[in-house]
Amino acid sequence: MTSLSKNARVAGLLYILASMVGVVRLLYIPTILIVHGNATATANNIVAHESLFRLGIVSQLLASVLWLFVPLALYRLLKEVDQALAVLMVILGSLMQVPIFFFNTVNDAAALLFARGGDFLTVFDKPQRDAFAMLFLRLHHQGDLANEIFWGLWLIPFGLLVYRSRFLPRFLGVWLMVGCFGYLALSFTGLLFPQYEDKVFTYAQPLMIGEVATMLWLVIMGAKE
Repeated sequence: MTSLSKNARVAGLLYILASMVGVVRLLYIPTILIVHGNATATANNIVAHESLFRLGIVSQLLASVLWLFVPLALYRLLKEVDQALAVLMVILGSLMQVPIFFFNTVNDAAALLFARGGDFLTVFDKPQRDAFAMLFLRLHHQGDLANEIFWGLWLIPFGLLVYRSRFLPRFLGVWLMVGCFGYLALSFTGLLFPQYEDKVFTYAQPLMIGEVATMLWLVIMGAKE
């Protein structure tokens, strides 16, 4: 195995690992525990499955730590193509995204405190605590929507580097750059027209799945000299 292929596979493995850990809170927890439009049912689910909800918080923290190293691994692979673009990729892909990931766990911690109640929160009755729990879960989602701007923007320098590299397929570079507009559309729709967010997500998925194709290519095929 060449050093180039080794770097590609390491970057791909980190990419897959960080994404799989992050999906626990991003997709699995909302599907299992959050009942849209029903604060009481949601709070009851959180209390009944507290360990699972805490696992979601920990998984987001762990994914954030891993995500610090994903753009760095890609930087090591692609820096010889264009160092300025590679630096921009790290800034947009790591330095801008990770702090928002970390901050968003505070919203989940607050939702858990209100759902459990007790101690100093006894001044609120249960419907009020349930409403506050749902409020912080909504704030978490708004944080994700804001972060999706950077989930999209970092794909532009990343895609350009892949396209110019000559040791990775150019179609992956194009797919990554197109994926940027999928994330931006999803972010701005969720912020401006939330009633259409689910529909836009359905249409944007084929654009955003270029990341999955890229990480699998890196792990399976590596890079050619």
